[in-house]
Amino acid sequence: MSDEQDQIQNLPAGVVLAATPLGNGADASPRLAQALAAADVIAAEDTRRTRALAAALGVEIVGRVVSNFDHNEESRVRELLDAARAGTVVVVTDAGMPLVSDPGHSIVAAAHDAGIPVTCIPGPSAVTTALALSGLNVGHFIFDGFAPRKTGARRAWLETLSHERRAVCCFESPHRIEQLLADAAEVLGTERRAAVCRELTKTYEEVKRGTLGELAEWAAGGVRGEITLVIEGGTGQQAEPEDLVGLVLELVDGGQRMKDAAKQVAKQHGVKVGDLYDAALDARS
Repeated sequence: MSDEQDQIQNLPAGVVLAATPLGNGADASPRLAQALAAADVIAAEDTRRTRALAAALGVEIVGRVVSNFDHNEESRVRELLDAARAGTVVVVTDAGMPLVSDPGHSIVAAAHDAGIPVTCIPGPSAVTTALALSGLNVGHFIFDGFAPRKTGARRAWLETLSHERRAVCCFESPHRIEQLLADAAEVLGTERRAAVCRELTKTYEEVKRGTLGELAEWAAGGVRGEITLVIEGGTGQQAEPEDLVGLVLELVDGGQRMKDAAKQVAKQHGVKVGDLYDAALDARS
């Protein structure tokens, strides 16, 4: 038996993070199939989807399958730790790599703290797939999860990217991508390049590249599917307090105290809180 075959057959004890296909079942690895078949416990974001994936792979699950999603993962920790001490707990989400804007952090952090082995079965990730497909300068990048939903918070977040040299990757829903791109074009400039990657690895996969101005206009007609957005990095120039006053006032209008808003924006942009606070007071007077 080869070393590779031995690694596939022998599932390690402890916690095993396993990446699942984004949408094309053929992307499932032999190690993922083996993990689903051999795990003592499978902690799944959606138990029905995990069972459907196993069936599609021709795998019979013999271990326990328990739900492990955003609203219950904290309460699952003790149960999963006990299971990981005695056998193997495989953590999976609906698509992609656990913990990357998905459940899994609570059990992994607790397992490390408890000295329980943690390992990973790597595989599909919407983040790295979108970065690779974007055709943009992504040699250095940051991942920011889902873009903020509320207008003030979203624009404040975009302002932090104004002089960010690294590319940024984020997730967005089809219902909010139009507004996100419109705000991004306004805050970051219409000529900043970006790529909207939707339905990755699926039948209707599409990568739409262009400037933020072009993409905002394109998205106005409606965009469907699961979306990953990549925005190219900026120039890296330091913002002046006067340039950030609008962000402070947006947060104040949203209910924050002036001092708290100035502190938040100053921290995000690396300027002095006092200078920004004074500039915001002057603008209000």
